[in-house]
Amino acid sequence: MSELSFPVLPVAPHPDYRAGIIAVVGRTNAGKSTLVNRLVGEKFSIVSPVVQTTRHVIRGIHSESRGQLVFLDTPGLHKAEGELGKAMNRMARSSVGGCDLVMLVLDGAAMPRDEDKGWIKRLMQEQIPVMAVINKTDLGDKGHAAIHALWQQLADEAGPLPAPWTWATVAAETGDGCEALLSCLFERIPPGPPLFPEDILSDYPRKLAVADVIREKLFGVLYDELPHEVAVWVEDIKDEGETLEIGAVVYVNKHSQKGIVIGDKGRVLRRVNRSATRELEAIYEKPVKLQMWVKVEKNWSRNFWLMKKLGYVG
Repeated sequence: MSELSFPVLPVAPHPDYRAGIIAVVGRTNAGKSTLVNRLVGEKFSIVSPVVQTTRHVIRGIHSESRGQLVFLDTPGLHKAEGELGKAMNRMARSSVGGCDLVMLVLDGAAMPRDEDKGWIKRLMQEQIPVMAVINKTDLGDKGHAAIHALWQQLADEAGPLPAPWTWATVAAETGDGCEALLSCLFERIPPGPPLFPEDILSDYPRKLAVADVIREKLFGVLYDELPHEVAVWVEDIKDEGETLEIGAVVYVNKHSQKGIVIGDKGRVLRRVNRSATRELEAIYEKPVKLQMWVKVEKNWSRNFWLMKKLGYVG
């Protein structure tokens, strides 16, 4: 990460300087986190082909001479199953309030789903400008016409909209269209001073950020086996001297799942540890000693106090 540089904000911002908060919403797996990582300029939110990867509202900050964009990367809206799914949907829906702009991310390579329709209908009732972004143009335009037709149908039913909508197309994976999108976003947020110091990319708590890195690596190894049965809690971070020492617990629902996460002779857990350690060392630019334990916590996603500790409920 150290090879990337970011411009320093002026002490007294130019009168044209703009700053605003943008809620990034949409159904799960539309590419929200990939897009926000691309717009911020570095990876700060975990990315996985597994649905429900993002479980918190995460702030990513893009600062430059034109101004500062604060992106709220939210959990994807999906058909909720269990308390965890319901909590994630509540977080996604509540993120819209108090923002200067909503960026609705839609998967242009697939036909629109009920969750897309739900977001469009809801945002048509909000008095907040909307930037509708059709993502994944690198994978084709199968859903483009259907998305626009759905929007037009819902707009006709809704009558005059309380706030303007703007459209953009991008490929977050390749970066195509992202510079043009940034320009559009700066045009649509209000003038004002920076909201955060210019030298930070996120105000996400470090323990949650480290837990997300570990969880992403678990997803990468386990795929669809049991990702939604897994949670990670970072017990301790010791940042003294030249080495960062991290202790983390991986929660699963059943003893049989514990064996899957550990793997034969510990191979799966070691593989996850090595991968997470490499990424954490790149992020924090120092050696990392990561210790991981797997703990069975029956029905952890229904345990209010554990869900609260993990940051999934308020």
